[in-house]
Amino acid sequence: MPFIVVALVAVLTADVLLLTQPGERTEPVAARQQPVAKQPDQTLMAERKPQQPAQAVQPVAPLKKLHKPNLFVLTRKPFTNELLGKVAKLRGVRAMELADAASIRLDDKRVQTLGVAPSSFRAYTPKVTASSDALWQNVAAGDVAVSFVLGNDGGLSLHRQVAGPAGPLRIGAYATTGFGAVDAVVSKDVGRRLGLPHDNALIVSAPDVNSATLRTKILKVLPKGTQVAMVNPVLPQPQTIKQNWPAGSFMSADQITVALKAAASKLGRPYVWGAEGPDTFDCSGLVQWAFAQAGVRMPRVTHQQWVTGPQVPLSQAQPGDLIFWRLDPTNPGYISHVAIYWGDGKMIQAPRTGDVVKISPVHTRGFAGVVRISPVAAARVR
Repeated sequence: MPFIVVALVAVLTADVLLLTQPGERTEPVAARQQPVAKQPDQTLMAERKPQQPAQAVQPVAPLKKLHKPNLFVLTRKPFTNELLGKVAKLRGVRAMELADAASIRLDDKRVQTLGVAPSSFRAYTPKVTASSDALWQNVAAGDVAVSFVLGNDGGLSLHRQVAGPAGPLRIGAYATTGFGAVDAVVSKDVGRRLGLPHDNALIVSAPDVNSATLRTKILKVLPKGTQVAMVNPVLPQPQTIKQNWPAGSFMSADQITVALKAAASKLGRPYVWGAEGPDTFDCSGLVQWAFAQAGVRMPRVTHQQWVTGPQVPLSQAQPGDLIFWRLDPTNPGYISHVAIYWGDGKMIQAPRTGDVVKISPVHTRGFAGVVRISPVAAARVR
């Protein structure tokens, strides 16, 4: 086995389970002041609404300072001023933002959704997303902004009307939040109409302290049942070493054969965003299902699967390795697509809505890297 360079670092993904279903409504902790903003420009992610609604829409405040989110906190009940004060007093906390979080049905898909105050929440999103005035003005005007992955791969094109829990919603923008499994954003006013629980989520920016340590402290001061996920975690500098992986670290030849045959048995099955099989799949759902047939426990989504083993050069890719891409223009660092290397420069993948599971040539547009799967490492990813 050749030497492979790997970075030894503990990773906790940002896939908080938003298990809450829309239900009882409560008043938000505090009303927000919305400064007057300039008329938004058109961007590649969002265009001005052709017609503004009859009711007056308060302009979204201009973007000022960006706050990198480090922790995403989800509680069973709304945050009170007392609980917010406890978090704010913890060492290293620089900024916080309240949001409403729940899983809703959107275009007949289960989508994890945030209700936000556009003027202030935008500062916690990736720079490309945060900078789009048109995007946030559309959200304030009643549109839903969906992630690039849900929009592009899930078939939710810009300006399309889709079915929501309280009637149709217009896809006003592509807006990747950077919060892992969160794939849709609406204004708090729209969130009330949809029945989202109020103020049950908190984004915390604390760029100068260890995120794992702060996570433990937050769990101690907040009620039982609170979930805290690390986003852009600040962790001790990892040590990069050369490690000669011992025999048994990776999938056996028999396991690779089983996984490849399992994936190939689904050729021609349709892509469905969020689908995990056995009849329909999205890209990471196909990977998880196929590897499960070989007894390998894989995490569910692409950016989790990215850390399930060491990276190897594309020139050294072997059948059964995973190939990853960064294709999201609203969050260029995000891992947004995965395929299984088939061999001879080909891959098996579930591409996008309107397509099917198929074998196709490997392409390098947006290429992120190749990962050789370690079953032990994969089982540890959460």
